[in-house]
Order: sequence, then structure tokens, then C-alpha cells
Amino acid sequence: MKAAIRALVCASAVLVPIAGLAAPASAATTVVFDCEAKPPLVGNKYLKLNQDADVTAPATVAPGAALDIVIDPAPNTVPAEVSGYQVKNIKDFSLKIPIPANSTWVSADLAGGSGIGSTPPKITVSGSVATLSFPGPIAGGSTFELPTVTAHLTAGSSGTIETKLGGSSYSDPGLTFTAVVSAGFDVSAPTACFPNPSPTFTTTTIG
Repeated sequence: MKAAIRALVCASAVLVPIAGLAAPASAATTVVFDCEAKPPLVGNKYLKLNQDADVTAPATVAPGAALDIVIDPAPNTVPAEVSGYQVKNIKDFSLKIPIPANSTWVSADLAGGSGIGSTPPKITVSGSVATLSFPGPIAGGSTFELPTVTAHLTAGSSGTIETKLGGSSYSDPGLTFTAVVSAGFDVSAPTACFPNPSPTFTTTTIG
């Protein structure tokens, strides 16, 4: 089950709403997620997941100006087998992205991506949180890649724009998905993850 869950974690650094409008800066970021999987009968399982991602964002922005941020996730592969059990798929992916203070969400563009199921991923916004989601499934043993995301924001009047992933606990997760493993019958393990520690990916100065 641990390997099945590990295959999904590439989404942990996708769609980070960071900001800037000047000389671009690139950052290679590693996020460590604490995850709680809840398979039936055997009790909850706990694990840590690491994910690297390249994020490009300028360092400064004028007050009230537009911000474009590009997030390019790396490909990943779902394991075909875990401890002698077949991994059927991973599905029902959802990643929460808080809209940073001192900025306003405008929209996001998704480009590319492959192997994540026939239903295209989407981004929805509720309150101060944007959510990237798709149902999948992604078959065990297959390679997939999440789309490149360009997030569009508008800067506030002053201050800095700091960007982090959502989630602060298992009951307040930033990343959720379900792993399905065949053990003579299908076993579904809903999984909730949060970044711990929660890094600041980029700080953009308004001014």
C-alpha cells in the first residue's frame, strides 16, 4: 500500500500559486508529506512521501499588476505490485492550494499531461482555496504526468506574496486520493496528506 500511495505524490507540488513579475527565478523544491491511509480491517497506515518539483516565478511585482506562475511537475509511475498484491489503480485525486495573502486569483491554464484518465483535470475555486482535481483512474504499472500549470494572479497594493501548499493535519489535508489494491478482492484506502513542514516555496515582493 505504501508504494501505491507513493505513486500519487508527484501531485504534492503541483499548482502552487506563487507570484512575481520581473526577472524570472526558478526553484527546485522538495515537499515532505505526512500521510494517513485508511484501508479497511487492517487499521490506519502512516507514511512520509517526498516530491521534487520545479517552480518558476519572478521575484518582484508592481502593485496591482498581473502575475503568471508556471509549475512543471515531473512524470511518475504507479507500481504494478505491492507486497505480492496487484495495484489496480489510484483515483479521486484532489490538491488544495491556498490563494496567497496580498494576491487575488484570476484563473489558471492547464497544458500537456498524460496518463491520468479520460476525464481532464480541472481547477475550481471556493473562498480562498483553489483545488486541482481529477477522477482518474491511473492504472497500476502505468506512467503518468500531471499537466503544466500556469496560474494567473493579481498583486495587492503592498507587502509580500508567500506561497505554500494547503493542509495542516490529517483532518485538514491538502492532498487526498484513493489507492485500490487487489488482494483477492478490491481494497480501497482513502489517503489524506499534509506538508510537514510546510515550506514557503517563493516570496514575491510587491513594489
